[in-house]
Amino acid sequence: MEYSSPTSLLLCPPIDLIQNVEKDAGSDSSSFVFDSTHHRNQASIPRQFVWPASERSGASNELQAPVVDLDGFFRGDRASTELAAELVRSACTDHGFFQVVNHGVSPSLVADALATAEEFFKLPLVHKLRACRKPRSMWGYTGAHSDRFSSKLPWKETLSFANDGMASQSVIPDYLIANLGTEFHRMGKVYERYCKAMEDLSLSIMELLGISLGVDRSHFREFFSDGSSIMRCNNYPQCQEPELTLGTGPHCDPTSITILLQQGDVDGLEVFTGGGWRLVRPMSGALVVNIGDTFMALSNGRYKSCLHRAVVNRIRERRSLAFFLCPREDRVVRPPGCLVEQGEARKYPDFTWAELFDFTQTQYRADTRTLQTFAQWLLSSNTPSSRRLCSG
Repeated sequence: MEYSSPTSLLLCPPIDLIQNVEKDAGSDSSSFVFDSTHHRNQASIPRQFVWPASERSGASNELQAPVVDLDGFFRGDRASTELAAELVRSACTDHGFFQVVNHGVSPSLVADALATAEEFFKLPLVHKLRACRKPRSMWGYTGAHSDRFSSKLPWKETLSFANDGMASQSVIPDYLIANLGTEFHRMGKVYERYCKAMEDLSLSIMELLGISLGVDRSHFREFFSDGSSIMRCNNYPQCQEPELTLGTGPHCDPTSITILLQQGDVDGLEVFTGGGWRLVRPMSGALVVNIGDTFMALSNGRYKSCLHRAVVNRIRERRSLAFFLCPREDRVVRPPGCLVEQGEARKYPDFTWAELFDFTQTQYRADTRTLQTFAQWLLSSNTPSSRRLCSG
């Protein structure tokens, strides 16, 4: 079986190439640089951003997304917890997507996190590239993922941070100061606090997911208590031909769950359900939660990894903040015995997050079939996971 392999483009463009980016936006891909300030004002988009017609955005109806109120759950109210668990169960067996309100994350922290992202993405490209992401790293800046791919590029730029569960609390401020300067200390502190809030919330959601699946409520919380995470700031610039491209292509997140903060007044997120794409409008005070491939494996396929994408806008830019919860790198992903009924086959082989992450970085571009393709690859290769039995 062949796997789509990422094509290396330009890991950290030289300064002279950045300064000459306006010469020929459609030149050879080996010298392509995405400068959001430049490209958003062009009448036509570079060919690297044009997606196949079958994958482009069309008219989408709005999804009436389930909204889970966490207030009663946090207070220990049994009736409220049962209602929340039922809403989660229904959503996750259908499309793997829901929203949470009364989640306990400070509105002022949310505002600060969005504001500091805006400040960063408005910097000139030459300054943003001081934090250029290195190969196979989850740290740093990238424009349109052109460091990994040469076609079907997403119309976006990102800044990412990672936490392996063992890092010191000052790791984000230290990274930003080292790469961008001391004036970014405040930004680092904001994301340090935001990531801590997301970590706490994600563990609570894991507890609620356990309840909804009929598993001991502490099972998944404990499984992820020493886990890792990825924090990604997304910026989707204005695009003069939004009908030809996508901000993020159709995919399922390979991680466990994603907690997404949408900018409050710009549409962009779409979820595939009921045979078509549905728009998820930003909801004041709400955070979007979706199931990823790793948790689908942990639930033995009972909960669906959410298929989603992001579209772009001709008039407005859009920002979002995505927090991805992952297990510890060496922890074996295996569903609890109670989710594998007697005589029921395991849907996926045992694997570690390190194996899945490496697969998505070196073997396969995340899409609609990442987990299935990964499982086939494991079973056909001489990896430790391929030698593990797929029994309950």
